Amino acid sequence: MAPGAVATPINLSTMTDPALMQKLNAAIPLGRMAKPEEIASVVAFLAGDGASYITATTIITDGGMMQSRPRPVKEVR
Repeated sequence: MAPGAVATPINLSTMTDPALMQKLNAAIPLGRMAKPEEIASVVAFLAGDGASYITATTIITDGGMMQSRPRPVKEVR
């Protein structure tokens, strides 16, 4: 499991800075940070019988960030 940016206390300094949030959201194709429950849903799936044949792989849950190039962001002043 490889989560991207998740809206949790560890990212509070980013979440409270509009300029940083704009840059981060522009770099994520889905346009936002993950909610903790979205990451938890993937973990629950991986821990369940439905994922019993999944081995030796990493499930990337980053809103598409790893598979795209960042979109240009206008500078915030």
